[in-house]
Amino acid sequence: MTRNGQRLLLLIDSEPAQRRLVAAIASRRGWRTIFADDAESALATLGTPDGLAVDAILLDHPASDADAAILIAELRARRPHMPILVLAANGSVAAAVGAMRAGASDFLVKPIASERLLAALESAMGGSSAGELRPLTEKLTANLGFAEIVGSAPQFRAALAVAAKAARARVPVLIEGESGVGKHVVAEAIHGASPRARKELICVNCGSIPANQVESELFGHEEGAFTGAFERKVGRLQDADGSTIFLDEVSEMPLEAQVKLLRMLQTGEIQPLGARHPREVDVRVVAASNVPLLAEVEAGRFREDLYYRLNVVQVTIPPLRERAGDIPALVRHLLARIAEQPGLRPLGISEDALQLLTAYDWPGNVRQLQNALFRAAVLCDEEGLTRDDFPQIAQIALGKPMTSGPVANQSGMGGITLFRPDGNLRPLDEIEADVIRLAIGHYRGRMTEVARRLGIGRSTLYRKLGELGIDQTAA
Repeated sequence: MTRNGQRLLLLIDSEPAQRRLVAAIASRRGWRTIFADDAESALATLGTPDGLAVDAILLDHPASDADAAILIAELRARRPHMPILVLAANGSVAAAVGAMRAGASDFLVKPIASERLLAALESAMGGSSAGELRPLTEKLTANLGFAEIVGSAPQFRAALAVAAKAARARVPVLIEGESGVGKHVVAEAIHGASPRARKELICVNCGSIPANQVESELFGHEEGAFTGAFERKVGRLQDADGSTIFLDEVSEMPLEAQVKLLRMLQTGEIQPLGARHPREVDVRVVAASNVPLLAEVEAGRFREDLYYRLNVVQVTIPPLRERAGDIPALVRHLLARIAEQPGLRPLGISEDALQLLTAYDWPGNVRQLQNALFRAAVLCDEEGLTRDDFPQIAQIALGKPMTSGPVANQSGMGGITLFRPDGNLRPLDEIEADVIRLAIGHYRGRMTEVARRLGIGRSTLYRKLGELGIDQTAA
């Protein structure tokens, strides 16, 4: 950690644009980023185990898996306990398996989304598996029909019934639910059960596209439409003509793009940037949001008229903690899918491990469960998984502090200190500020969820942020 309290991230990447992007994202959580062009300069920067006090390493995956494994192993030898995150253009399961077995802590896929990188950094520093290997989720669970989606909890089955009924119509569908509940899986099932299933589902994550590029990505542009537009680009909505487009994290869409999307829904026409005339498209829209979209409307961040256009049918997916009875069946289903991946094999799971997984709260929902199972399967040398294969979850369940995370204190609450070094209690406003920061980090900045979990109104939460001097982007 640097002298001013910032955490230090070493990024091994020679690409200037990627450097700027990562540094800007990491700074939102108080990280300062230093750079190394290649393996040689990175190892020189680290020097001996007592060298530069780097808190985490982010490595741009070399073209060769073998080269990546050698470098990761060397970095791990220099810093045995340091989080090493790997960033790769190749999101294959085989590449992830190789990186993890060489000693990587996490595996991310380009283009990197800010939420994913921040979650991975925070999880790695806390010794948690909450944000691991997210890009592999779609590879293991995509293209499931409604009958193949695992879960028997009444509210979950009711949500799937609404989605299945809506699939046969052309109307827009809005899927809401916390991050990781499986909104993408439900969108795939809707498309697969629709008359448009013969064509590919077009997926766009609105949160992973820079705000100034969203319109070009969705609607396309003509050559010369703006500085840098050297050739014509077909937008994703035109790609989806005759099919379905899935707009994930639609709440992150800039207002200017919201206006154009509303016009498309009203008229069935799009107008690429720089084009003289609109073009007709036949596109069915399925949108998803991990925050209640109506709250975004009330806050002035999302257009009300677009909200009602998208919300013709609403499907709300419950979090995994509200359907814990589904976890044993989900675990067995996911392990079977994981076993199909290159370099992995079928594994059983013990009853004590199932009991542990069922009792855990899973703030990252099904995605986090799958990530934990994937990591355990990669590192397991036995014929089946046991409780010992989930050490972080076991520590949390037992209320023990994480060895690589925040130090527990007299309160028994990891990361929050109730007492000053002299033994006296800290002032209440300082403790309250720490609790709010902890909640913002735990719920990934979803302020509506933070307010709900703290038992206060959203407006009260924002007032407290101001009174306590908390920057929500850096909490």
